[in-house]
Amino acid sequence: MTQELEDYILAHIDAEPEHLHQLDRDTHIELLYSRMCSGHLQGRLLKMLVRMIRPKRVLELGTYSGYSAQCLAEGLLDDDAIIHSIEIEDELEDFLRAHFAQSPVGDRITLHIGDCNEIVPQLGGEFDLVFIDANKRQYVDYFNLVIDHVKPGGFIIADNTLWDGKVTDLHGKKMDDQTQGILDFNDLVARDPRVETVILPLRDGLTILYKKVSNLNSEKPC
Repeated sequence: MTQELEDYILAHIDAEPEHLHQLDRDTHIELLYSRMCSGHLQGRLLKMLVRMIRPKRVLELGTYSGYSAQCLAEGLLDDDAIIHSIEIEDELEDFLRAHFAQSPVGDRITLHIGDCNEIVPQLGGEFDLVFIDANKRQYVDYFNLVIDHVKPGGFIIADNTLWDGKVTDLHGKKMDDQTQGILDFNDLVARDPRVETVILPLRDGLTILYKKVSNLNSEKPC
């Protein structure tokens, strides 16, 4: 996507809320790797997807600065709907809690600081939607961790699945661990019979997985 085309798109979608504009600014000023912030376009898409799916329970792996968590929370329609967001970097906790406290949707987000492999089993129950945007080396592990916690008919969204085009731009280059993690994840979900898969070429690639509903009970002999 050219910068001109992206600018055109941004001018013709819902405006970025002021609290998210400020969060994006603070992310770029105060945090390392600010490029990891979801940003305006992807944020509006996440909100729209939540509107369409209408989840009651959302799980996010990788909070970073909290931009995507707030966009997911914006889309919640039911009063009892909630987001559980897990961030492993404890140095981000003060930044996150300060911004969630100032956000109009901050009370819809429950922040967990720690390892998702330990936290997810403790949360119990099933999720209607899972958003994965954490360590690219572990995407296969994340998928295996959450798939049984997703309701049949639920969704998994994974970010960065085109990884700056590195998934096709190999040409004998030495494979870095993050690219290999994304390649392994893409190969895994493409052949997993439990999910339907589509990749959107938005920003760095966004994969949407639908967990199939078993129809075994409805298949009766004539």
